Amino acid sequence: MHAVIKTGGKQYRVAEGDILSIEKLEVAPEASIKFDDVLMLSDGSDKVTIGTPFVEGASVEAVVLKQFRDKKIKVLKFKRRKHHMKRMGHRQWLTQVQITSVKAK
Repeated sequence: MHAVIKTGGKQYRVAEGDILSIEKLEVAPEASIKFDDVLMLSDGSDKVTIGTPFVEGASVEAVVLKQFRDKKIKVLKFKRRKHHMKRMGHRQWLTQVQITSVKAK
């Protein structure tokens, strides 16, 4: 069974057992979380349920594995002919979760 969930302003296609990195959630490691914002649900065959905007009664449960920071990205602001250049870096906080179950109503 597959589902499309919404978290952190992004959409993810998940199935049971998947491990994914999402925007940081304020949850301790080894804690379980529940995603209620399920946009689409598929049972693996031709049957697909699409929400308007969410599928009622559907949820996805996951376990938090760890909190970590992503690799650094480099940002460069440059204005030609103005003798201006600014270099910056950014490391985003992420939460790694493992999907334990996908439930329909």
